[in-house]
Order: sequence, then structure tokens, then C-alpha cells
Amino acid sequence: MTIRKAVLPVAGFGTRVLPATKAIPKELLPVVDRPALQYVVDEAIEAGVEHIVFVTGRGKGAIEDYFDLAFELETNLRGKASKADILAEVEKTRLPAGGASFTRQQEALGLGHAIWCARDIVGNEPFAILLPDVIVKAEKSCLAQMVDAYNKTGGNIVAVDPVPEERVSSYGVIAPKGERDGPLIEMSAMVEKPPREEAPSNLAITGRYILQPEIFGLLSDQGAGAGGEIQLTDSMARLMETQQFFAYEFDGAPYDCGSKIGYFNAVLAHALDHPEIGAAARDLIARA
Repeated sequence: MTIRKAVLPVAGFGTRVLPATKAIPKELLPVVDRPALQYVVDEAIEAGVEHIVFVTGRGKGAIEDYFDLAFELETNLRGKASKADILAEVEKTRLPAGGASFTRQQEALGLGHAIWCARDIVGNEPFAILLPDVIVKAEKSCLAQMVDAYNKTGGNIVAVDPVPEERVSSYGVIAPKGERDGPLIEMSAMVEKPPREEAPSNLAITGRYILQPEIFGLLSDQGAGAGGEIQLTDSMARLMETQQFFAYEFDGAPYDCGSKIGYFNAVLAHALDHPEIGAAARDLIARA
């Protein structure tokens, strides 16, 4: 089956970038001229996703409003010929009618619980998960690369990115199984934050997944794991006992916008390539 649906968990508090997220959902913090979440949604759409499931929480109503029709704003812009380009950009933020669903995660019980909240909307079909903290800057979107691989292999796929050996203990990494086929690597396990000397690889899991629907049954009875929360990786490890899992080393640069330095790096990278301000940004850096 093709990947038609994607789940985006957007219920988090954004504690790593407080106090900004006291008033603004972290997913809507701007990266140059659009929210971080817009880049993630665009990535899903480029990969052929037809329906996006946002798992939200209290105080996240602005996310639903952002992807809706802004009648007054668009009417105002439409009446001004000089604003035609801006109107076109605003119209692009709208998701098509029936192309999005919003469901609540009423308690902060972990990523696994957030994904489980989308079970009835996803149904019995494979689906993608995109963690909105992570923006991937790539010529071809990270998820589109993964979907191409999935169409050949089936099973389950997680995106991975090599990290320096000295930092491997800060990440969840995969254990390779057998020979790799280009960017695709069959995996035997996932190891959360291993000591450097015990790490099975330096390939860190990077916030993009394609999973089979059987994950929902496992999440339904998954006990609390690290941090006292229901962890997606725990259920993925159980699913790995019966289904194939692959890691995909994507071509692109990931930015963790959930951290201050990651957010700064994302803004900088996108500013340097922006058609309107790129030259000015490069000049500013040269003079710094």
C-alpha cells in the first residue's frame, strides 16, 4: 500500500525553547518567513502524503488556524495588486478540504501515546511519522526519499543520519544487520543513548518514520518506559521481532528546532539560501 497519511505530533510544550513558547506553539516559531511546521508539512506533501493528522494539545489552536482559510486577510490582499505575490504565498499555507485531521492528546504521556491517539484516523494502512522539531533541508525531501525506498522494500523504515562518534551517547542509534544496499540498511535493533564504546553504529534516528499499522496494537498495551512515558521506540522494538525494519541514510541536513542552537542553525541555513535576503545574510556574516 502507498503512504497516504502522515502523523505529526504537535502537542509538546516546547520546554527547550522557553520562554518564547509560553505564548507561541514551538511548531509555529518562524524560520525566516514561515513557521518551522510549514517546512515539515511541505516535506510530507512532496512525498505524496494526501492526509495529515496533527496530534495536538491544549493551547495549540493556532496550528489549526494557520492551515485554514484566513478569509479577512486573503480578501484584503486580493484587493491590492501590489500584494499578489504575498497572497499567493498565504494561499499555499492552506491544506485542501478534507486533507487534514486534528486530534487531541489530552495528557503528556509520551511520543508513543501521541501516535496511538491517531489510530482511528490512520486506520489499517502503513503511514509516516514526521517529528516537527526536525526540519530536513534537502534537494529532494527526506520523506520522499524514504517513500521511494519503501516502494521497493515494504516493511518499516526509519531515517538515520551519521553523528560524530564522540556524540553518539546523546542519540538513539540503530544496529545494522548484514550488508547495506546503498543508503538502505536492514537493522536488527535500536539502542537508546549507548556509551560510545558500546554503540553498534553512529547512525542516529532522525525524526522520520514509515511504520506498519500493527504498531498501534503494540502501543495500546505498551507500558511506560524511559522518563515514565510511553515510548514509540519500545513498541518499534517489539514490532521488529515480527517485521522487517530498515534504516535509510537520507541525503540532507537535519536541524533540531526544538533546541536553541538547532533553531538558530535552521534560521541561518534557510536565510542564506532565501531568494530575497540570502545575499544580505551572507554579507552580514562576512562582516561579523
